[in-house]
Amino acid sequence: MASRSSRTIYVGNLPLDVKEWEIEDLFYKYGHILDIELKLPSRPPGFCFVEFEDPLDAEDAIRGRDGYNFDGCRIRVELAHGGRGQSSRHDYGGGSSRGGRGRFSVSHRSEFRVVVRGLPSSASWQDLKDHMRKAGDVCFAEVHQDGDGAMGIVDYTNYDDMKYAIRKLDDSEFRNPFARAYIRVNCYEASPRRGQSQSRSHIKSPRGNQRYL
Repeated sequence: MASRSSRTIYVGNLPLDVKEWEIEDLFYKYGHILDIELKLPSRPPGFCFVEFEDPLDAEDAIRGRDGYNFDGCRIRVELAHGGRGQSSRHDYGGGSSRGGRGRFSVSHRSEFRVVVRGLPSSASWQDLKDHMRKAGDVCFAEVHQDGDGAMGIVDYTNYDDMKYAIRKLDDSEFRNPFARAYIRVNCYEASPRRGQSQSRSHIKSPRGNQRYL
């Protein structure tokens, strides 16, 4: 039998009230499911791991369900590289403390970047990442103090998720355990339009807390 890592998918951005049978309903048509491991942390979003009998079924599930709108949430579906609970691309609800910095094997900055203003001063990169990945695949987040509050920079892996974040999350309510605020989300001025070359631009910014995801 093929390795478990090639047969197991990660399903992210799930609502916290999701049930195991709903996960099964989402994926049963792609092949025989061996196991579902549902993870519901204290704060959204939830996530789970689904193990198929055949790695080809896992690939079909990724193609069929990545970006699918489930109960108002655009779920993220990808291969769980390295086995259940460990991915080569993302931090699934852990990581180092605020101000820390971690690196995963293919984590990166991108040109598809937004600026988030109006964050409460208590906001961390983890809080920002959790909020902004409601709109898509976040590969980098950082937060630094900005007057009485904080501002953030968030990089998405692709143009469509960046634009969706601006539409969906601008003027949205940001929360963490200590505060809540309505934030503004705008395109970072150096982010390219579709079809433009991706030459890198840099800005000088105060040192803040940040995380490669």
